[in-house]
Amino acid sequence: MVSVDARAQRAESTHADRENLGFFEAPDSHPIDRMLRRIPARERTLANPPTGSGHRAVTGDIGVPYFGRSLHYLRWGPAEMVERYQRYGPVSYAPSLGLDRVMVAGPDAVDEVMGKRRNDFGQGWDYLIGSFFRRGLLLLEFSEHMFHRRIMQQAFTRERLEAHLAGVAPAVDAAIGRWAHAGSRRLRLYPTVKDMTLDVAAETFMGVRTGPERARLGQAFLDCTHAPLSIVRHRVPGGAWRAGLRGRKVLEEYFTRMLPDKRRAAGGDVSGGDFSGGDFSGGDFFSALCHARTEDGETFSDADVVNHMIFLIMAAHDTTTTTATAVAYYLGRHPEWQQRVRAEALALRERTGGAPPTIADLDTLHDLDLVIRESLRLVPPVPGLVRRAVRDTEVAGRYIPAGTHIDVAYVVNHLSPELWSRPARFDPERFGAQRREDKSHRLAWMPFGAGAHKCVGMHFGVFEVKVIIAAMVRDYEWRIPDDYLMPWGFTTIPFPRDGAPMLLRRRI
Repeated sequence: MVSVDARAQRAESTHADRENLGFFEAPDSHPIDRMLRRIPARERTLANPPTGSGHRAVTGDIGVPYFGRSLHYLRWGPAEMVERYQRYGPVSYAPSLGLDRVMVAGPDAVDEVMGKRRNDFGQGWDYLIGSFFRRGLLLLEFSEHMFHRRIMQQAFTRERLEAHLAGVAPAVDAAIGRWAHAGSRRLRLYPTVKDMTLDVAAETFMGVRTGPERARLGQAFLDCTHAPLSIVRHRVPGGAWRAGLRGRKVLEEYFTRMLPDKRRAAGGDVSGGDFSGGDFSGGDFFSALCHARTEDGETFSDADVVNHMIFLIMAAHDTTTTTATAVAYYLGRHPEWQQRVRAEALALRERTGGAPPTIADLDTLHDLDLVIRESLRLVPPVPGLVRRAVRDTEVAGRYIPAGTHIDVAYVVNHLSPELWSRPARFDPERFGAQRREDKSHRLAWMPFGAGAHKCVGMHFGVFEVKVIIAAMVRDYEWRIPDDYLMPWGFTTIPFPRDGAPMLLRRRI
């Protein structure tokens, strides 16, 4: 006979693990899910390995003609990747949208693409986002990528981040202060935070206030980020692809219009800044890019500056919005963690007397850091990376011919029971000093990528999320009903399909 305590423990376990079950298993409760499950498997081989190579062929389910299993991913996200990994192993054939594609998952196989054999793989983002974020840092490769990255990294030194933070905290406090309402406030958190992070990105990286143009710019970025996984990749009236191209034009015109003033400014909003030799001592990031030069006197062209700014602002507010929304959601579902994070935030405010926090201040928010890391494990803002084989190669002994696009499904690593204890459970303590499950493999946790393409702005992104969440828990408390599970949608960046409705109760 099962004891009462044992039954209670099992029920508690089931409840705790259920909230993330959708990342592991595709549901079948909705007619759309049942329809997708009824699509019969069509197993095919990518290519026959060269005779005598000793390599095996890559096989997999090619799904429906042209679309492959892209509809399954748009609906199920990580669950589709996990299911494919369990069925076909670390390397599987997964063509979509008319291209030969291979999904690589699992720590060792991902390590081959990102580390051991990385020179065999160039970036593969052009087909997906090149029309909207062309020649952004993520879309450059090899020596050209390293050249641009060396210049850009100088804008993300600790000194520069401290300067950025001095502006971020007041902007966030002011924005959240505008949420104030007597009693309670019901809002859709995702679009609300998105508006705020766009304003913060504009002020921090561009040295401007978007003002009345905020809605237009925000829509332009939204159109650009939703267009890449559009099923119809043509200028069809009313289609997402056409909207994305129109959004790109809006952004190009906006940044190009600002360029002359930024070129003339010696240091942006801070006069006297010297950017020779890549010195970003003063001014906003936009001005810094305009004046940056290498030791050999090479500079970014106007087109380079515009391309980098469009990509940077997108990355600086879209990924931050998704992460902040995920953190707030988990804090609402786990009030004990919300209280721990609130205690830290209130203690920090008391120590600083309300002054903008420094990096050292934010580093004291240990519990919040654990929650952010766990949220990034479960909901990484970019669940996969894209590469392209530039020569015939192999991964895990499977032959991959030149030109094949590679989907690096690292989110499978984040959800693997081989690397994490009870991976379906929200458990921030797994990142604590006593456990450090993220050290089970060097690629067990990689929400910011890895290797030469690791996100150059990852530290700034985490700092901004800390500032946002700390401000929220100081002013508000919230609970997520047990029967509500976030309906995540999946394109290039996950987003809540319902906008993440939340009821915030004012604390002061």
